[in-house]
Amino acid sequence: MNLPIIPTRHQQYQSHQPEPSHQPESSVYDRYSAAAHAVEPALCCPVTYSPDLLKIIPDEIIERDYGCGDPTPFVRPGDTVLDLGSGGGKLCYIAAQIVGREGRVIGVDCNREMLALARKHVPTVAERLGFSNVEFRYGLIQDLGLDLDLLGAELSQNPIDDPAAYLSLRNTEERLRIEQPLIADDSVDCVLSNCVLNLVRQKDRRQLFSEIFRVLRRGGRAAISDIVSDEIVPDRLQQDPELWSGCITGAFREDGFLKAFEDAGFHGIQIMKRQSEPWRTVEGIEFRSVTVVAYKGKEGPCLDRNQAVIYRGPFKHVQDDDGHTYWRGERMAVCDKTFQLLQHAPYDESFEAIEPRVTIPLAEATPIDCRLNARRDAKQSKGLDYSATSRCDTDGSCC
Repeated sequence: MNLPIIPTRHQQYQSHQPEPSHQPESSVYDRYSAAAHAVEPALCCPVTYSPDLLKIIPDEIIERDYGCGDPTPFVRPGDTVLDLGSGGGKLCYIAAQIVGREGRVIGVDCNREMLALARKHVPTVAERLGFSNVEFRYGLIQDLGLDLDLLGAELSQNPIDDPAAYLSLRNTEERLRIEQPLIADDSVDCVLSNCVLNLVRQKDRRQLFSEIFRVLRRGGRAAISDIVSDEIVPDRLQQDPELWSGCITGAFREDGFLKAFEDAGFHGIQIMKRQSEPWRTVEGIEFRSVTVVAYKGKEGPCLDRNQAVIYRGPFKHVQDDDGHTYWRGERMAVCDKTFQLLQHAPYDESFEAIEPRVTIPLAEATPIDCRLNARRDAKQSKGLDYSATSRCDTDGSCC
C-alpha cells in the first residue's frame, strides 16, 4: 500500500486551498444568528469550566455558548483581555472575574444577534460582580482596526449609491482605522478565542494572525482554543456550508495552526491542551480541540551585555525557533533580548540566568549574533581581572 507523502512543516498549510464557493461568511453568520435565539448543541463540544466562575453569568448566555475549549486559565489579574468572536459573552464574563476591578475585558464579534445577547446582560453581570469592566464591540476579528458601529454611522449619513461613493467609503474606512481603531496597537495583555478562528475565510487568515500580534503589548500572550484536523481538508468538504459553519471543515491542520502563530512573529508557542479522542470524524479525517498559547516580545536588535544562560535539562540540548541551541549545563552566550525572554514564561523553569559581575549599560552594548551558539567563559561573566578568594569563617557561617 502506497501512502501519500506528507508535506513538510515549512510548506503553506491550507492557505493554498481554493476558497469555498458557498461563501463561508454568509453561512457562519446565518447559523450563529439563529443560534443566538435557539440553542444548537451541534455547534460545541463538551467543555468544563470552573463552576464558581459561572455563578454570576445568566443562564441565557450559558445555554447559547458555542465553544471547544477554555483558554481563560491563561488570563491574569489586572490584564486587558480581548476575546475574538465573543458571541454571547460567556468567556468575557469569566475573564472579567479573573482580571478584577483593575482589569478590562473587550469582546469583539461581527454577529449582531450575538452582540445583542452579550450586551443585554452587561448591567446584570456588573451588578453581581460589584464593578463594570466588560464591553462588546462590533467588528471583524481579522480586521481589528475597523469599528463597524462607527462605519455604520458614517454610512447612515453618506449612503452608497454610486461607484464614487464606494471609493469614498474606502477612504472613510482607512481614516477610521487610523483615527478611531476598534482595537489600538499594543493595547492588550491577553487575546482569547474559543472555536472561532476556523470560521475565518482562508484568504483572511494571515491578516487575522497579524492583527492578533498587532494589538498585543510586548510580553502579551494569545490563548486560543480551536478545532484542528489531522489532515488537510479537501476543497470538496470545505464547500459544505453546514460542515464549515459547524466549526469542522474550516479547521487548520494541526501543525499548520502552530505554524500560523510562528509566521506572525510569536514565540514560546505551546499546545497546552489537546483532545485525545476526536470530536468529529468526517471521511476518515479527525477533528479535535486544542488550546494553544503563544507570546509576543522577541522583536528588536541582538545586543551583547556579557549575559549567559544555562539550560537545566532534561534533554542533552534544545533549539528554539530562531536557531539558538542550548546545551544542558553549559553557559551559553545570549543577547540581552533573549536573556530577558528566558526569565519569563514559558521558559523560566528550564533556564538559569547568569548576570555579569559588572553590568554593561544597554547604550554601550555591542551587536551579537547569538545564533552562533557560542559558550560564555565564566571569566567573561566575572571579569578577566576577577581573583577573589572566599574563606570559611571559624563559626561555620559559610556552610
